[in-house]
This record gives sequence, C-alpha cells and structure tokens, in this order.
Amino acid sequence: MHFIDAKGILSARNGMNLYRGCTHGCIYCDSRSSCYGFTQAFEDIEVKQNAPELLEKALRSKRRRCMIGTGAMCDPYMHCEEDLRLTRKCLEIIDRHGFGVAVQTKSTRILRDLDLLRSINEKAKSVVQMTLTTYDEDLCRIIEPNVSTTNERFKALQIFHENNIPTVVWLSPILPYINDTRENLEGILDYCIRAKVKGIICFGMGLTLREGDREYFYAALDKHFPGLKEQYIRRYGYAYELPSDNSGELMRLFRETCRAHGILHDVNACFQYLHEFPEPYEQMTLF
Repeated sequence: MHFIDAKGILSARNGMNLYRGCTHGCIYCDSRSSCYGFTQAFEDIEVKQNAPELLEKALRSKRRRCMIGTGAMCDPYMHCEEDLRLTRKCLEIIDRHGFGVAVQTKSTRILRDLDLLRSINEKAKSVVQMTLTTYDEDLCRIIEPNVSTTNERFKALQIFHENNIPTVVWLSPILPYINDTRENLEGILDYCIRAKVKGIICFGMGLTLREGDREYFYAALDKHFPGLKEQYIRRYGYAYELPSDNSGELMRLFRETCRAHGILHDVNACFQYLHEFPEPYEQMTLF
C-alpha cells in the first residue's frame, strides 16, 4: 500500500475512485487489464489520501446536487478501508452537503457505514450495489477468494432493504463452463427476490478478457480447473467477448424472472435509476 495526493477526485459523470488496485483477488477482474496503466502490482493499493479534501472542494463548487458514484473501478470497501476509513470520510462529506450516493461493492464492510447511508437516503438518495455471480459458496471462494461470500452479500442486501435503502445487483460475469448453469442463476435470482432488490444489471451471460486480465484468469484456471484453459482457447481464441453457450436459455430465465417479480432489469433503465437525483422535497409535495 502506498499513498499519493491526487489532482482530482470526481469524473465528468461524478464518479470517484478512492483507491487503485484491489486485494479481493477475483479471478476475472477486468481492472487488472493492461489498458488501465498499472505501474505497480495490482495488490499494492494506491490510496488517494487527499480524496476527502478534493471531494469537499468539488461538492462546494457544484451548482446542483447530484448522485455521486463510487466502486466502478475499485472496490471502496476492500481490506484497507477497515483502518483508513477513506470511504466513510467521503460519505460524511456527501451527507453533509446533501448529495446522493451510489456505492458498488462486494464486501459486507459497507454495513459499517449503514448509519451514513441511511442518513444520506433520508435527505436525498442512497443506492447500494452488490455483485453476485456464484450461488455455490465453495465455488464462490475460488472465484472471489478474499471477499464476502455470496450468502453474506445476500444477507447485507436484506439489511439494506430493512433500512429502506434501495439495492441493485450486478449479475456479472458469468463464467463459461464454471457458473453458467441454470441452477446457479436460479439461486442468485432467488436471493435477489428475497432481498427485494430494486434492479439487476446484466450485460449477458459470459465475460470479457483483455491483456493483463486474461493472463491472470488463465493462471487461475490452471490452478483450480486443470484443462479448462485449453478448452477456453479452443472455443474463444483470444476474443474480448466470451459468451456462454447457455446464454440464450439463461437470458430468457433472467428476463422472465425479473418481469414476474417487478425487478428493473433493462440496463439503460438501471443506470438511469442510479444517476437520477430526487427532486427537492418541497416540489415532490406540491401534488
């Protein structure tokens, strides 16, 4: 872990990454890809130590309140957050200035900030996003070794619902020949139904691989699934998109289940919901 002073903290679309790199060890992580220009080991976390000061300045200068997103490239609740609490400091600033927040994570450490997320949601809007890929707990510990298991994340989703905080699940990636089964999808969708999630983001049944990410993924296949790398190479070569052979059946099941239970599942509609900042309370009560 090393510390830097960043030049800026918010993207053009009001997203922020407080860290670079990750210690969760997910075997498919796209953020490992060479195109992102990591010059140090991926597990050597870069900490943007001045992020709270930058965020304070950025929010003060905004003419209109909006949703602030975090977690798109780097999980804001990886292991170092336990001591650094950088995410919590930024949530305190968001809360104080009356902005909304959409947080994406795979860790139940987010529950430590339930009080702040509840406060933000009462004043504006909080949305918690959690990735669910693998219903089987043993398989989950192989694919996502250093993160909260799927069942633990499901329980966290239930807690947020009980606290009136809306949740969105990222159903991605689904790995061909590993977790691209009807049983796996049914298990995840059952969790989503029971946790009463607002929406599910799914770009299709499969995964993407790029230089840097591909090598790490294939090394994990050699370690945990001997012979499967060769099957991948025969089937997909060095393609960027690797769709599951079961994609058609699984996507039908996904859409039918979401429609039956009123779960938002169109990707564009989900993203619109994540970015929509609620109208001021006074305007909402005019009617």
